[in-house]
Amino acid sequence: MQQDELKTRVGQAALAYVVPGDIVGVGTGSTVNKFIDALATMKDQIPGAVSSSVASTARLQALGIPVLDANGVDRLSVYVDGADEIDPRGYMIKGGGAALTREKIVAALSERFVCIADESKWVPVLGAFPLPVEVIPMAARQIARRFESLGGTARVRLKDGMPLVTDNGQHILDVTGLHIADPLAFESQVNNWPGVVTVGVFAHQKAHVCLLGTPEGVKTLTF
Repeated sequence: MQQDELKTRVGQAALAYVVPGDIVGVGTGSTVNKFIDALATMKDQIPGAVSSSVASTARLQALGIPVLDANGVDRLSVYVDGADEIDPRGYMIKGGGAALTREKIVAALSERFVCIADESKWVPVLGAFPLPVEVIPMAARQIARRFESLGGTARVRLKDGMPLVTDNGQHILDVTGLHIADPLAFESQVNNWPGVVTVGVFAHQKAHVCLLGTPEGVKTLTF
């Protein structure tokens, strides 16, 4: 089965977690795009969505789904998003699409995080995927040195030869060479470094459910 078909299946499976009458939290990325497309089939049953990126907002609006400001929402029953890696405890690495800060904000509003991913994202320990860290540009080199002291190598993410600028006007460091055995402690540590906006470890906002696309079908994992 093609990876695109796996993404379609998990995107459709996530509809089962959408509560009619409730606002939906929506993440970012190619797998989430499949969920947004599926969500359009029940758009008349929800007031709208809170989006984690400019790209997702545009897709939602194009399909006629109202996008609401997070500041006007007290809670979300569910947040649906993908992951770059997810481990057996539901901890994740996210941020390959550079939307990690807004994703974490929307996840924190939500009572349940439903991760949708294909089985290539399932790992025993986080760290093989380059860890995204959103940083204030003037702190990038200082933060890179801190990762070097932990055995990692940090590089500023580029787009068209220039540093990529996030929806928040910041830069992304991608860090390789890490083995994140204690994601909760690691997330807390890095988030305390001056100049870090958000680290792409989602441990304090972990997944409650993972819908994992496999050739045998969608597996439902709960944490």
